[in-house]
Amino acid sequence: MTFIVTDDCIRCKYTDCVEVCPVDCFYEGENMLVIHPDECIDCGVCEPECPIEAILPDSDSKATMFLELNRKYSTLWPNITRKKPALPEAEEFKNKDGKFEKYFSDKPGVGD
Repeated sequence: MTFIVTDDCIRCKYTDCVEVCPVDCFYEGENMLVIHPDECIDCGVCEPECPIEAILPDSDSKATMFLELNRKYSTLWPNITRKKPALPEAEEFKNKDGKFEKYFSDKPGVGD
């Protein structure tokens, strides 16, 4: 099992999770984070750190559809291991549904 970042992260990108990860398996896109599923050790410490519950175990039905997205972009985006401020629009977007179709960006973030 592994943990997956879902589309709830899009346009929020809270990074509380990256500081607690013991294996540094988070990668940064322009407007969301992903977890490299082959690097995740399933410790679960990141899940409760996400203030918008965007991190789920891959056994969750919502996470299943984002497993390949996490796998793909974790090989393309830079690694992130330090907490950064959330996106300026995070509060506005944290409860929006259907963010993937409208707002997902495949552009990389800055990383560490």
